[in-house]
Amino acid sequence: MHDLLQRPAAELAELVRAGEITARELVTASVERIEALDPQIGAFVDLDAERALAAAEAVAPHDARPFAGVPIAVKNNKPVDGMRLTFCAELLGDHVASHDAFLVRRLREAGMIVVGTTKLPEFGILPVTEPSRFGPARNPWDLGRTPGGSSGGAAAAVAAGMVPLAHGNDGGGSVRIPAACCGLVGLKPARGRISQGPDLGDSLLGIDGVLTRTVGETAALLDVLAGYETGDATWAPPPPEPFAAAALREPGRLRIALTVTPPLPDAEVDPVCEAAARDAAALLEGLGHDVREATPPWATPGMLQTFSAVFGPLVSQAIGFGGLLNGRDPQPEDMEALSWYLWERARAASSMDYIAAVNQLQGFTRSMVGFFEDVDVLLTPALGERPVAIGEIDATAPDPAATFRRSGAFTPFTATANVTGQPAISVPLFHGEDGLPLAVQLVGRPADEATLLSLAAQLEAARPWADRRAPVAATAGA
Repeated sequence: MHDLLQRPAAELAELVRAGEITARELVTASVERIEALDPQIGAFVDLDAERALAAAEAVAPHDARPFAGVPIAVKNNKPVDGMRLTFCAELLGDHVASHDAFLVRRLREAGMIVVGTTKLPEFGILPVTEPSRFGPARNPWDLGRTPGGSSGGAAAAVAAGMVPLAHGNDGGGSVRIPAACCGLVGLKPARGRISQGPDLGDSLLGIDGVLTRTVGETAALLDVLAGYETGDATWAPPPPEPFAAAALREPGRLRIALTVTPPLPDAEVDPVCEAAARDAAALLEGLGHDVREATPPWATPGMLQTFSAVFGPLVSQAIGFGGLLNGRDPQPEDMEALSWYLWERARAASSMDYIAAVNQLQGFTRSMVGFFEDVDVLLTPALGERPVAIGEIDATAPDPAATFRRSGAFTPFTATANVTGQPAISVPLFHGEDGLPLAVQLVGRPADEATLLSLAAQLEAARPWADRRAPVAATAGA
């Protein structure tokens, strides 16, 4: 049964529809797998076995919903009615959400069953998942290394075979980074593609998504999650065809730009990561695409500081929410040093400082999007380094600014797509000699997830990865 959870979600739903397995058996397998493996992986904040099994009982054979009976986990920064919403922070205590986020409602409407919530770094700040409150999530490929962040718990849960897929979100690479660390597919959709409701009208940097094993699953889940909700402040234009259909068609001959030069001038790229991008370029050229090396106009001095000037206030929304729950202003003892640093910076900055930073990012966006007038897809390494060791990027360290810079050096290629709002996807094309997955990133034109999904599916067919198993996921009888 444990291997069953590593099959594509659509296949699992078809088994339930055909009566070959019940939804309760499928959810039971997930619950048992979580109980067996999570003590060493640390992916979950909460397991909601009782309610998940009750929901599974209501799923009958021939259920027409596309993912009826399929278990899924939700990242613990989105409300799930009746479950704790903590952002993995002491400040929020054991606050219980009284409603579902719109995306959770859509998952349920598609037949999915929420089995629990997954870890993130405190307030989702870092590209590693080691919150002081709940302890680290670990990479199923190497328990001494990070599964990435901030959707690290989600990625670890999928890579360990505890759930077939999981929800995540991405404000600076937080889906793509853990996907790269754990050998999964991670798409950051276009800005406004998935509603932020009911709690937000939109988000400048963040967008929700999923961690999956296959491009087809990612595309099918995007069809479930995408689309306008009443009252959304902004939204992406509807696609000309379902995303699942785009993943099934050939992409045609594309103009692909390769760069291994990171946006952060001081970042050094591991030769292994650079070689993966160049190998991917050679593969794409062999598939008939026009590939050339070209560096986008993205090495802007001070960009990390400008990004943090916008990112910090977004983080501070969650910190302020925690303060409201406690009926007082947050204090240093309420949070990790890095969280307090961003909170203090946000409070010290004026509204004009924030607007100026946003304007700078918008100007940067115009030049970056202009680069795509002659390019269909940009190819980069997914990460600047191999997955770092647990504890190497420490949110409690005494120099928070240095911690933030260190995190940027680990993941220099991802945040740009959040600034521009373009879709980007991490695909686990290769496997390193160190036994860890080795991924590349593809960045598409604004609102053009379809081309990315079609191209990623072509790469998946050329170099299949879905059957690779992390050592923990291959544990017999777990």
